[in-house]
Amino acid sequence: MRNPYEVLGVQRSASEAEIKKAFRKLAKTYHPDRNKDDPKAKDKFAEANAAYEILGDATKRGQFDRGEIDAEGKPRFQGFEGFGGGPRGGARYEEYNFGGGGPFGGRAGARGSGEESNDDFFSHLFGEAFRSAGGGGARQRARPQKGEDIAATLSVTLEEVAGEAKKRIKLPNGRDVDVVIPKGVTDGQVIRLRGMGQSGGPGAEPGDLMLTIQITTHERFTVDGANIHLRLPIQIEDAVLGASVRVPTLTGAVAMKIPPMTNSGRTFRLRGKGLPTKTGQGDLLVTAEIALPEVVDDDLMDYARRRREAKAE
Repeated sequence: MRNPYEVLGVQRSASEAEIKKAFRKLAKTYHPDRNKDDPKAKDKFAEANAAYEILGDATKRGQFDRGEIDAEGKPRFQGFEGFGGGPRGGARYEEYNFGGGGPFGGRAGARGSGEESNDDFFSHLFGEAFRSAGGGGARQRARPQKGEDIAATLSVTLEEVAGEAKKRIKLPNGRDVDVVIPKGVTDGQVIRLRGMGQSGGPGAEPGDLMLTIQITTHERFTVDGANIHLRLPIQIEDAVLGASVRVPTLTGAVAMKIPPMTNSGRTFRLRGKGLPTKTGQGDLLVTAEIALPEVVDDDLMDYARRRREAKAE
């Protein structure tokens, strides 16, 4: 895979927010649901997700920047200290001489003569690490072809997000799976479910499911990050005299006190009644809206006239 910074189109100095913004833009642009007639979009979508898996994780990003893992998140072969990598921390190279005409003795490639070849020496000294790095002329076995990733969209309500509900979804490959909505999920977020994609070749791992979360519009609440907003009608007598009113939340109604002489537009914060995050819970922000009676109230009309006349004097 290409350098993840190049894939997302960001600099190495990019902030966490810039990386997230760039990924979401690409995910929306190349999402398979929006590009059914463009087979290349699927590959670009998968590439963007793979890049974000590296750069969206602070630990993996640091490992990539230090050269410890490659663009696919796999550990890089670091070499062996004291051989070909230069001295570290001022340490000097050490010399090895085991007799014979070369530094490791014996004839290169000699086997079965009581003398170890260079390759066998390294294999014994460093074990499988040397073989897996391609040393000794060992044949590299081709890895079985991994199955293809598949993409799907899951629509969820705010109540389901708040309750971390479990939902069943039918995948494009015809498979039904149960998905637990993860804590702190946001609208448009893409979740990778490993092993839920297409089957691979014999002995190969299956592909992954790239699941885009779509939070549906709510009739009462609007979302602002982890906080949610609610406009609550308040009867005029409660606004003037104060009262305890019932406020709907994502997990059921709760009581809230309205102080006397509450104006329309005043906002109250109910802590912990918003959406869950990875580290806590958002709040519910309730804005009072004074509601006039639907039926004409003579006493109220009388009061309003007297108030107007008093102001006119």
